Amino acid sequence: MNELILSNGVRMPQEGFGVFQIPDHAEAKRVVRDALACGYRMVDTAAAYFNERAVGEAIRESGLPRESLFVETKIWVQDYGHERAAQAVDAALARLGLDYIDLLLLHQPIGDWPGAWRALEDAYRAGKVRAIGVANCYPHMLADVCLTATIRPMVNQVEIHPFFQQEASLATMREYGVTPQAWGSLAEGGHGLFTHPTLTDIGRAHGKSAAQVALRWAIQRGIAIIPKSTHRERLAENLDIWDFALSDDEMARLRALDLGHSEIVDHFDPAFVRMLHNYRIHD
Repeated sequence: MNELILSNGVRMPQEGFGVFQIPDHAEAKRVVRDALACGYRMVDTAAAYFNERAVGEAIRESGLPRESLFVETKIWVQDYGHERAAQAVDAALARLGLDYIDLLLLHQPIGDWPGAWRALEDAYRAGKVRAIGVANCYPHMLADVCLTATIRPMVNQVEIHPFFQQEASLATMREYGVTPQAWGSLAEGGHGLFTHPTLTDIGRAHGKSAAQVALRWAIQRGIAIIPKSTHRERLAENLDIWDFALSDDEMARLRALDLGHSEIVDHFDPAFVRMLHNYRIHD
């Protein structure tokens, strides 16, 4: 397993496990325990996923040393603003049952996220979190926060997969020393990814699946990934990408799949922004 070194020197596993869309407590707890048993050492959750408590319980019951794990979570839009975000940091620690969080992100760059960012800076200085970052920040947004914040984001988690390759975002991250992390590495199953002819053809040459090719493609671009599955055999398959490499020709074939835009979410749609603001995770 490779590690990526963040701008502050913290080491982050390049592959982890995501728990998006697993709100059921028992199910989330089971899959995190399965993931840890398979060898994952990074878990990505969020306040808006409603499973931080399950993640924390699974970690404690795993028996693994805390220092061997990398736990990341996210503050939701409802809790933006300096004071509310500061309270949200402590609430996340309480739900996880941890003394510190390895990586804490702002989930969406809307509302009073500058105020929330100052709260993350405070939490970082206080040792409550080892690294801080953002999510879903397009290049102009990331450049703005990097140019104005006292502490620059160390990670930007954005949608990246072979059909939306985010070249401009990656270039901006490199410019400001921000580590890219992908959500939706498997395009949420879209574009027939699991049976896509280009991916399956490349996979056949390596004895790998289309999904493994897509994940390996991201790894070779220096991107951290957090693929999700609730099936133990798929968890193991997603982790089994470290014994092969894609050639330059294969990487070029995959580069040709880029559509240049997302077909999952449209962050530029006012209706989507309105939905994010209206989505409440607590009273």
